[in-house]
Formats: sequence, C-alpha cells, structure tokens
Amino acid sequence: MSADLSFTHVYQPGTGPQGPTGAQAPTLLLLHGTGGNEHDMVPLGKLMPGANLLSPLGQVLEQGMPRFFRRLAEGVFDVGDLRTRAGDLAAFVTAASVAYGFDPSRVYAMGFSNGANIASAVALLHPGVLRGAVIFRGQVPLEPDPLPSLAPFRVLISNGRMDHLVSLEETERLAKLFHRAGADVELQWQPTGHQLMPSDFNVARAWLEASASH
Repeated sequence: MSADLSFTHVYQPGTGPQGPTGAQAPTLLLLHGTGGNEHDMVPLGKLMPGANLLSPLGQVLEQGMPRFFRRLAEGVFDVGDLRTRAGDLAAFVTAASVAYGFDPSRVYAMGFSNGANIASAVALLHPGVLRGAVIFRGQVPLEPDPLPSLAPFRVLISNGRMDHLVSLEETERLAKLFHRAGADVELQWQPTGHQLMPSDFNVARAWLEASASH
C-alpha cells in the first residue's frame, strides 16, 4: 500500500480531553453511502465527543454518484475492485495518521451502506488498521479465505428489519462472518428500512463510548 493522501477528505482534530490513561483521542473514520460526499457524515462525529474526525470522499462514480468501490448490479460487488479500493483506503488512513498526528491504533470506522461495506472490507482484508467499526445497513462485502484473526476488533452492526436492500439473512451472515473471525460482535435491529433513525445513533453513541474506554 502506498502512503498518500489522494482521497479528497475532511479532517477535524478532536477537541476533547485525552483518554483516562493519557492516550491520544480516538479517530472516527466516517464513510458515506452511495451518492454522499465527504461532508455528509461529519455531523455524526458528535456521537464520539472529542474524537478526531476523518471523512474521505469515495473515488468511484456510479451514474455520477460517489461510491467507495464498483458494483456490477445492486447487491453484486466487483470483488476485485473492492479489494483494491479497500487497500487504497487502508493506506490513506495510515498516511493520514502520519500527516495529522493521530494515534493509528485508535481508529474506529462509522459507515453507512456502501461506506459500511468498505469499512467491513478494510477490517477483513487489512486487520489492525481499524480498532472497531459501526456498521449501519451493511452486508457481507466478501469472505476472505482464510479468514483473518480479528481479535480484539469490535463491531456494531445496526440494520433495519424492513430493509429492502439488506435482508435479515444477509445481516445475520455478516454478524456470523465477523464472529468466526474472532471479532467482538454486537447486532442491533432497528424497526425501519434502509434509512437511519434516532435509535441507530443512540446505540452507536453507547457503543463508541464503551469501545473508547477499552
């Protein structure tokens, strides 16, 4: 992976105190959904008060809409492109930690839909780049063979029970995949479809607070 800052991005340094052991503030990697941009997820940074915020823009366009990797059809991913783009994003996070001086061992991703899927791919293909992830409306991006050993990686999956894009079975498959890889998995169901709702933010806030104390 080449170390560069080739992603258009927003970076906001944390404003809160350091952690209880004197550790640097955590960094929240914010990953938008299809058609979003580098500004969309920044307001969700308030779910992790005091954290540095790093929000890149996806480099793939689908009918003019930014994404983090290509797909062949709805729900059918270009796995080769996904692997390449996950490597590019992992390299970007590493380079950004040097450029901005944040702790590379305390990076948590928060992604929605396409952003959630690239977060899962980075976790599965490049263990150690992320300490944990909040997955909103995510599905299985790919199944590496062999599976990595992800412990002590932590993941929160918050999906909708009535999501027409991500089935209940697919959500369960994602949770089981992370569990088999040794991750600490929390699955929360929301009474909605693909859109986010306040209960998503409530569970994410509590999960991030608990994760940052680890």
